[in-house]
Amino acid sequence: MALIKCEGLALGYEDNVAVRGVDLTVGRGDYLFIIGENGSGKSTLVKGFLGLIPPVAGKIEYGDGLRRGGIGYLPQKTDIQRDFPASVREVVLSGCVSGGLHPFYTREDKMRAHDAMMRLGIHDIEKKSYRELSGGQQQRVLLARALTATKTLLLLDEPASGLDPDATEELYKTIGELHRRDGVTIITVSHDMHALAAEAEHVLRMKTSPVFYGTREEYLDVCRRKGEGIG
Repeated sequence: MALIKCEGLALGYEDNVAVRGVDLTVGRGDYLFIIGENGSGKSTLVKGFLGLIPPVAGKIEYGDGLRRGGIGYLPQKTDIQRDFPASVREVVLSGCVSGGLHPFYTREDKMRAHDAMMRLGIHDIEKKSYRELSGGQQQRVLLARALTATKTLLLLDEPASGLDPDATEELYKTIGELHRRDGVTIITVSHDMHALAAEAEHVLRMKTSPVFYGTREEYLDVCRRKGEGIG
């Protein structure tokens, strides 16, 4: 059964339709890469998946036990996030509730946060200040935060933005391990074509509406036949 299914989906703001004609299915255990130029509708589609904007046409359905609020979300990194004044543990714990930091957490919340930090290999720095970490470490912390919200589906918006090549490779390796080892379904919005070629199972290429949707192998074959780069 599909976790997310879109049929004839169109999304927009007021009178401006930013995304149209999206038909796709994200099954449990899938790894979907969403690519496209700036302004192609990727961010709008992410907001649609998260339920932040309603469809103007078509529909989004959630299934196989997934609730709209049960998606672990890693947004694009901002300067505010880089200077977040909290410990690693506090940042990860904040993923347990909506609305950010919270004065009270249950024993279950704390166990989920501990498990996420263990899985991401950051349990040994849980008392450190988030703002003092390297960019790669900060992204691991935010990924752990997203994991506290769900063990089912992670939605990652340019997760390696601003990272150096080594940190980027390490982050995508970690994301791949969460997918392969732990069975977490991944939807990634990214320009990293190396990661796409190595990790993706399905590819959605956007230009307001989909210009390609299929398997990684089909996408790479189309690019080879057209003599294009995979981006």
